[in-house]
Amino acid sequence: MFAALALCGATASAQATYPSQPIKVVVPFPPAGGTDVLTRLVANEVTLKDKWIFIVDNKPGAGGNIGMDAVAKAKKDGYTFGTGQTANLAINPTLYTKMPFDALKDFEPVVLLASQPLVLVVRADSPIKSLADLKTQGQAKQLSMASAGTGTVGHVGGEMFARRAGIKVMHVPYKGAGPATNDLLGGQTDIYFATPPSIISMVKGGKLRALAVTSLKRIDVLPNIPTVAESGYPGFVAEDWKALVAPAGTPSEAIAKMNQVMNTALARPEIVARLKDEGSVARGGTPAALGAFLKTESTRWGAAVKESGAKLD
Repeated sequence: MFAALALCGATASAQATYPSQPIKVVVPFPPAGGTDVLTRLVANEVTLKDKWIFIVDNKPGAGGNIGMDAVAKAKKDGYTFGTGQTANLAINPTLYTKMPFDALKDFEPVVLLASQPLVLVVRADSPIKSLADLKTQGQAKQLSMASAGTGTVGHVGGEMFARRAGIKVMHVPYKGAGPATNDLLGGQTDIYFATPPSIISMVKGGKLRALAVTSLKRIDVLPNIPTVAESGYPGFVAEDWKALVAPAGTPSEAIAKMNQVMNTALARPEIVARLKDEGSVARGGTPAALGAFLKTESTRWGAAVKESGAKLD
């Protein structure tokens, strides 16, 4: 009995002092990208305000699959988490013929961190000045559609829009947002569904024309740009979101404490403002809400990938 009481006391003490060591957060993409910047932003906030210690570990490759597989197979002790996002948790399971992990079974949902829409852009001198123009031209001829890579949100989201609009597009994948933007500016492609940070300065500088954003609400950084939904396509949404997850079987106490500290950080005005500046929205919420969200997004994006016909080995 005394031994049992001692064990209970030790367990309670360990839970009360969590975290007692640095926490690793795996980012499945290279440094300086959107997922990496967001992860470091919230991790630094929690370090400054709550004195937790984080180690951000970049493990890029295979569209995020390598890093997320490392998370799925990590120790279930509450000291390894991963920043997953739309591509590796909702698109890749259908896009890739073989996956090293099960996106819905091998992770514990922790918290939805942030989301940002796509921005449909064309060259400033393009004859396409609205979604109505785009539909007219896309029905008359095939338009070339740039993306930052096969299987990205911009690729699959663009294919989703093309089907809704009834237009023909030829997908032209690039190795990142930079090359995709450069070729759009150079006239090699007609349209591009881009993430806000990669094109905001060029839209404001008059080099690119933004036609619409793919969120249900307009974004603060481009307040005059309508949504796709309000431009004749009700309910259309295609967002690039980021979520914190842990290996399946991670103690619920660690999940709960991480969720609490992240929600607090995401609600702070400086974090909200920083994300707004890049066209993102701070999210937050419960682990259960994220779990339901992941299931819905997996179904929705999976169907879009199947309809697009895209496949990767």
